Amino acid sequence: MKNQLLEYKELLFLALCGFFIGIIVGAIDAGFGRVLLAITSFRDSNIVWLLPWLAPAGVVIVWVYQKFGGTSSKGMGLVFEVGHGVEEEIPLRLIPFVIGGTWLTHLFGGSAGREGVAVQIGATFSHWFGRKIGGKERAKVFLVAGMAAGFAGLFGTPLAAVLFALEVLVCGALQYEALIMAVVSAFTASMTAGALGLEKFEHHLGISVQLNGKLFLILACLGIIFGLVGTLFAVSLKTIKQKLGEALKNPIARILLCGILLSILLLLLNRGRYAGLGTNLIYASFEGKTVYSYDWILKLLLTVFTLSAGFQGGEVTPLFSIGASLGVVVAPFFGIPSLLGAALGYAAVFGSATNTFLAPIFIGAEVFGYEYLPCFFVVCTFAYLVNGNHTIYSLQRSILKKS
Repeated sequence: MKNQLLEYKELLFLALCGFFIGIIVGAIDAGFGRVLLAITSFRDSNIVWLLPWLAPAGVVIVWVYQKFGGTSSKGMGLVFEVGHGVEEEIPLRLIPFVIGGTWLTHLFGGSAGREGVAVQIGATFSHWFGRKIGGKERAKVFLVAGMAAGFAGLFGTPLAAVLFALEVLVCGALQYEALIMAVVSAFTASMTAGALGLEKFEHHLGISVQLNGKLFLILACLGIIFGLVGTLFAVSLKTIKQKLGEALKNPIARILLCGILLSILLLLLNRGRYAGLGTNLIYASFEGKTVYSYDWILKLLLTVFTLSAGFQGGEVTPLFSIGASLGVVVAPFFGIPSLLGAALGYAAVFGSATNTFLAPIFIGAEVFGYEYLPCFFVVCTFAYLVNGNHTIYSLQRSILKKS
């Protein structure tokens, strides 16, 4: 009985800590996200004048990181190193560095996301707070809870955020010791960010589906396609980042030259259509606007190039846009509505590229409606199985062997 009371006290302590972390991280996410949306709107209105300055902005980002960043320059890599016990500390300065770098990247048109930033914000603050109040033995629990809070605060999808944080560090192993804290922090962060004006993207499809044998086969085929595209993104990111690092060893020279080329490409390819987050492609996919058959591959290549060059940002929102625009293109070949194809691609490409299974299923459900949960389950299953353990997170570990 005494041991049980101690366990309950521990759970209560972790829940209270999760509540506090959720409020702080949700507030930071709201500020970061709302400024980013304002920057995106300003850039889209002045794209021709801002894109030429992408390379100089990149030089500023790299120089500041080299001069003042220290280990924070590792970004998500540092989060994974701490999660695996390789490093012990994430410096608090990572938060302003990654936020400022991402704002600059997006202001001048870099094709990048925001999820990595939010996860780093949550992990950094939570791990710092945990070291102050929770001790080293709880460090991983605080880290995972912070990752969940960061993801949930930005996207407004707390269930997916909890599952993402629990499964992303080690493929095939859920960090159940962080469950209560991750749940409380994620829901608190999501509600805090929403209360502070950061809107969640959601779209109810209004399509009636019944999972029968024919639809199961269609979903399996789509899952394989989306899984291979997610794998292509992960493999391309790893390969191009490595090749650019070998060809241009000086980070400043690398981001300067790549930034110049990116500016030219982004201007020539539909005047900045593939700049920034890719939310324009997401809205086009779900609002019946023009989606070109090549949108998904150009967004994929330009995002990979942007991140490989050294610009700041995440991968998830571009992955959503790649999957949604690809889904619109392939849906007619399988005889399903384009809206359903876009929703399935939105979730499954993200799952394959991050080598996660549960999170993308609930991303789909939370964004598009729980009535489609069986469809997301099937398509994400096959996307997960075909990715061969490839992932955008180079330090993610795995206890599974997949073909």
